[in-house]
Amino acid sequence: MTLLLDLLPAINHSRELLAERGMAVLGAWALLNLLVSGYNINQSGVRTEATYFHQMNLGWNFVNVLLAVWGMLQAHPNQVAGLTLPDSLMAQFNFEKILLFNAGLDVAYLCIGSWLRARAATAPKLPERLLGFGRSLWLQGAFLLLFDLSFYLVYHQQAAKLLALLS
Repeated sequence: MTLLLDLLPAINHSRELLAERGMAVLGAWALLNLLVSGYNINQSGVRTEATYFHQMNLGWNFVNVLLAVWGMLQAHPNQVAGLTLPDSLMAQFNFEKILLFNAGLDVAYLCIGSWLRARAATAPKLPERLLGFGRSLWLQGAFLLLFDLSFYLVYHQQAAKLLALLS
């Protein structure tokens, strides 16, 4: 058992590095969106679906940048060597719960995007705004759903390593 527990610091370090890299992927997505939508918003005209699409992308990805930076700051790959096995398991499963909760939110974003686009058909004012916002929610929700589920599947592999230490 002692030999297995000697692996715990390396597993924790690996898990934290993975979390940091995941947040870097989210940050890269957000920065790419900010650049593309920041450029295209001025090319889209006034009050067009594309204008509102890029407006929503800018707002959405400003928040994503903040979340990515916060997530990278929360990851401490060099400060987890002293975690006990129960603390390691708690950290592992808490982050997994966050990823699964986020995946549920992502599905809600896709549904809200669809609702906004359907609502545009009967909107008396600015249906193009509903269409643009809805399309942005589709794009962001689809990316985030793919990101959160993929990240969960990769991150969950760390759980198997931790659980192996229990046997």
